[in-house]
Amino acid sequence: MSLKLLLITELFLPTKGGTAISFDDDFRRLGGKDIHIVTADVPGAAEFDRTHPNSIHRLRLQRVPWARPESLFMYTRLFLASLRIAMTTRVDAVFAGRALPEGLVAWAVGRLTGRPVLTYAHGEELTGWGRGNKFRAMCFALRHADWVLSNSDFTRDTLIDLIGVVPERIAVVYPTVDATRFRPGLPAEDLRASLGLGAATRLILSVGRLQRRKGFDNVIRALPTLLAEGLDTHYALIGIGEDLEHLRQLAGDLGVSERVHFLGHVSYEDLPRWYNACDLFAMPNREINGDTEGFGLVYLESAASGKPALAGLAGGTGSAVLDGETGLRVDGDRVDAIAEGLSRLLRDGALAREMGRKGCERVRANFIHERRVEQLQRLVHAGNSRFSS
Repeated sequence: MSLKLLLITELFLPTKGGTAISFDDDFRRLGGKDIHIVTADVPGAAEFDRTHPNSIHRLRLQRVPWARPESLFMYTRLFLASLRIAMTTRVDAVFAGRALPEGLVAWAVGRLTGRPVLTYAHGEELTGWGRGNKFRAMCFALRHADWVLSNSDFTRDTLIDLIGVVPERIAVVYPTVDATRFRPGLPAEDLRASLGLGAATRLILSVGRLQRRKGFDNVIRALPTLLAEGLDTHYALIGIGEDLEHLRQLAGDLGVSERVHFLGHVSYEDLPRWYNACDLFAMPNREINGDTEGFGLVYLESAASGKPALAGLAGGTGSAVLDGETGLRVDGDRVDAIAEGLSRLLRDGALAREMGRKGCERVRANFIHERRVEQLQRLVHAGNSRFSS
């Protein structure tokens, strides 16, 4: 019997990002039109929704500066639309994409309709609210969910130690990757040629929002060291973000502008090929003012493509990258440590290939969609049993 589910999320495709992709993957596989998704209306949504297997309900979700709180009207729209769907379709469970704003709305809808609430926790959103009213609201939403879906062991520990969620209500649900899409052996010579790279030139790849905590700036800072060691290296970044101009300026100041390639968004088809085009993936993340990486889906994408990864020590990256096995984890605040890790992987091709092979095997064994969907289905049934007992 198929499940009837409601997902409330501000982030959903075609909005870019790993979280939006993950939600799309989950709910496509959980069912068809009986799955209802309440989300934001964004450019390109109408075309995207036209062929989507789920029922998608788009709302204008905007924060209004003069309202108190600024998100008041957004909460109201989410609540009214979600409550109407939950009452008319008699959903089996209500999912929230995050604790705020979706978690509070899901909690209210779930309690009014007698349905369990399952709230996703990604890690980075837990530590950035300070200790004021938003933090207290987040704690309330997470503590009152029937299940909190943690993306890593680090996030689980944060939920327990910082937020005060009862451990028995936390389920670690690791992100997954489409191993049929991200795989080794995809043709990529044309992509390398588009950057003017020769066969012997090494390419480091980063994928993600261009923001400081990702550590892309420190990869650029490490490039002069690699070049001084005689490593003919280029660096490609896929993504957009607030750090773009800072990164461009930094590359210019260090004299490596011709070796740093800002690719912006790339096509759905080309993204897996870019992983194949590179020699290694790098995102040496660090924590900045409580903002950290909860897991890092991009590490799984690179592993599924047979590439080793360089990650930082902060946050939950230890669940995604096994240090010394599928990649290296280094101090993301130390440029010398980043340069040393990059140099090691670029110089030792046998080591890099072995780490890539182990990473690919690990993804196929532990991070596939079928396992995650089965886990979510079990949690919905368990939530209903707990709620009705």
